[in-house]
Amino acid sequence: MTDPTAIQPSELDQLPDRDPEETAEWQASLDAVTQAAGPHRAAYLMRRTLERAEGNGLALPKLLETDYVNTIPTAAEPVMDGDAAMEARITAWNRWNAAAMVTRGAKAGVGGHIATFASAAWLYEIGFNHFFKGKEGDGSGDQLYIQGHASPGIYARAFLDGRLNEQQLDNFRQEAGGNGLPSYPHPRRLPWLWEFPTVSMGLGPLSAIYQARFNRYLTSRGIKDVSQSHVWAFLGDGEMDEPESTAALTLASREGLDNLTFVINCNLQRLDGPVRANFKIVQELEARFRGSGWNVVKSLWGSAWDELFQLDTTGALVRRLREVPDAQVQTYQTRDAAYIRQDFFGSDPALVEMAKLLSDDKILECFHISRGGHEPHKVYAAYRAALAHKGAPTVILAQTVKGFTLGKGFASKNANHQMKKLSVDEFKQMRDLLELPVSDSQFIDGVVPYGHPGADAPEVRYLQERRAALGGPAPARRTHALAPLPAPADKAFASFDKGSGSQNIATTMAFVRLVKDLVRDKQTGKRWVPIVPDEARTFGMESLFPSLGIYSPKGQTYEPVDRDQLMYYKEATDGQILNEGITEAGSMADFIAASTAYATHGEAMIPFYIFYSMFGWQRTADQMWQLGDQLGRGFLVGATAGRTTLTGEGLQHADGHSPVIAATNPAALSYDPAFAYEIATIVKDGLRRMYGEAAPGEDPNVFYYLTVYNEPMPQPAKPGGLGVDEGIVKGLYRFNTAESAGLSPVANAPRIQLLGSGTAIHWTLEAQKLLAEEWGVAADVWSATSWTELRRDALEADAALLRGEERVPFVRRALQGAEGPVLAVSDYMRQVPDQIAQWVEQDYSSLGADGFGISDTRAAARRHFGVDAQSIVVAALAQLARRGEVKASAVKEARERYGL
Repeated sequence: MTDPTAIQPSELDQLPDRDPEETAEWQASLDAVTQAAGPHRAAYLMRRTLERAEGNGLALPKLLETDYVNTIPTAAEPVMDGDAAMEARITAWNRWNAAAMVTRGAKAGVGGHIATFASAAWLYEIGFNHFFKGKEGDGSGDQLYIQGHASPGIYARAFLDGRLNEQQLDNFRQEAGGNGLPSYPHPRRLPWLWEFPTVSMGLGPLSAIYQARFNRYLTSRGIKDVSQSHVWAFLGDGEMDEPESTAALTLASREGLDNLTFVINCNLQRLDGPVRANFKIVQELEARFRGSGWNVVKSLWGSAWDELFQLDTTGALVRRLREVPDAQVQTYQTRDAAYIRQDFFGSDPALVEMAKLLSDDKILECFHISRGGHEPHKVYAAYRAALAHKGAPTVILAQTVKGFTLGKGFASKNANHQMKKLSVDEFKQMRDLLELPVSDSQFIDGVVPYGHPGADAPEVRYLQERRAALGGPAPARRTHALAPLPAPADKAFASFDKGSGSQNIATTMAFVRLVKDLVRDKQTGKRWVPIVPDEARTFGMESLFPSLGIYSPKGQTYEPVDRDQLMYYKEATDGQILNEGITEAGSMADFIAASTAYATHGEAMIPFYIFYSMFGWQRTADQMWQLGDQLGRGFLVGATAGRTTLTGEGLQHADGHSPVIAATNPAALSYDPAFAYEIATIVKDGLRRMYGEAAPGEDPNVFYYLTVYNEPMPQPAKPGGLGVDEGIVKGLYRFNTAESAGLSPVANAPRIQLLGSGTAIHWTLEAQKLLAEEWGVAADVWSATSWTELRRDALEADAALLRGEERVPFVRRALQGAEGPVLAVSDYMRQVPDQIAQWVEQDYSSLGADGFGISDTRAAARRHFGVDAQSIVVAALAQLARRGEVKASAVKEARERYGL
């Protein structure tokens, strides 16, 4: 066998070499440089050669890392327009007021964060003065995802431009009085300012990518041309550890989202200490983004470093910067020049000689102050480069110092994220450093004053003029005065009222059929946004492929394998369906972008996102909260719902708790419909409330969660009589009585009220028949479409009583006069139906599918959980026996008869 060590590298290349002699010459040249000038020079030449090849478009693997220096050379930086001195004064005021706001709030014990904005101030100021388009110009303006912990700086700027006053700043994190400011970007709490909630780390970057993608979707579909909108996401380097932060990087590059820029504030610190203590986070992020196809711009060093790089004729400085771990860089920030001379420069003879040419002040300027993220012209150059780059998104890695300008007690200290205030002496040092006209006499009783040069001051006029030229204030959220969307024709909804006759239909299919009719509506059909995470065929949605098309910016560049079939896989540049692949998080980000288009772009879109119910709220509940906070509207549909309806799937697929999680979200209207006509009624009412004419007191900024099932069952006709539609929407109505079901109970028969939701209604109806025919018990069956809405109505009634208002909960009114006890049944854990227990006047008990799921048939799973028809009968008899209305022996007899 040949010794592998004897094989030459060229022999290991699978590709044929058409000119081995030329190859050998190139290799020999590299060997010669290595021997003559050393390996560092050889590596330098190779990097420059690869960069040239990449610049010329040669098909070579990209360099994943470049040297630890700025991407844009100083000589190539564009001249920054505007008044640099004026912008420096504005930034100084913003720094001061941000710190003052948090420090004053600390006296009330409400906390806050100072150090993040201190590091990122110029990253925002350059954008506000030169790049971020407002919403009062053409189009929709830019979308800004502000780093959550930087919110004090954004409030400080809004104070300077006149949009906030001192009282509001003093109410930072104190909203109960009605004139306060939320801690972080929260559109629901401050809807005129904030567009996007971002402080749940990782969701900002994910949402920003899908927002940029949805902007393209709107333009491609002809809904609105938003091609001039740019999405800016401001992120922390520590935040990039969240899986969601980088989950969709390849989507952004694959679809060429050059309307997107990430600005990552690389202050090298997270909440407890260094982001990468023994490594280099900037280099790691560069490799990750480059490997994902992004354009990377590094802005690491300020102008003070120019002299050092000019002296670095051997490359020793660049090598040293590349090898020093981040935690040591942070240490340099807090040490004197002697320490830096010894530890940084003393490691290499060439650096020792370089250090001899540098004064202590120069060394301290470089290592304590001069960072690319703190110099406006460096940031300006990076932003210009980002907007100029076409064909791919850009990430800007801006190196900063956490706690910059806040004094030695803050800068780069591990604990500075938790430090909430400055002392008076520290503020005075900060004042002197920033050269602000704040006198000692303004510190009254030790309280730091806010600073403002005056409404007519040059700084304020400059700030306002710059924003006017860019299209108005930013950040800002606009709620457009949109005309209500016309209601679709009743025919689409009424078609479900007659039922399915002898045909069995799953409620999942009923929902899809309804949507198929609604998307054909001439006025509103184009506004539907179907979203699915690679399970369209599971949910019976493949029929929508050829008619609506799947959105792709490239259209369809191939011939689909099923092109000869009626329901072939069709992609199109104007496709309506968003099929995201196996990513519930990405699909939710899609939904959020679509559901808030009414505010972001002034275009009402109607998204519905259909997913395995088990993999919705359990997996992405944080995004559902983000959706509610962002005032999103639309329909979330948990398909294949319930704990016992998925034959054979078992524990990981069996959903017994999503309604519990959904109930915790105030913006979610959670429904568990049993029948097709209920789905139609709920969707119709949802369209009215969210997109049409909301009733007085109704909040249109809600979203609906519907659970639908994959079990084909007969769909009955909608019952007649008054109050059915109201009951469906409010959460409860009587589906039938023992008499209307034709069960003819004997006179004075014991009676019970059976409440069932979702697929459980079918076992309840079977139990109703067994109770009558085998045990002489009359049962009335109620459909509980929403346990959660019943509970919320009852809670509101309780609150009204405390205010002295007489109000009876709907669930109590609905059940008023109903004979006998109440037994509630669902395919979820018992705490779902138990939500209403305290407001039911009758004796109340429940059945549910508590515990883990199992793999088996539906019937076996229902027997296992004790929710099948026979188990309902036994539970009903037990409840009646406790009341003395049936013999106790009947319970034992029923258990034995049914094998329970």
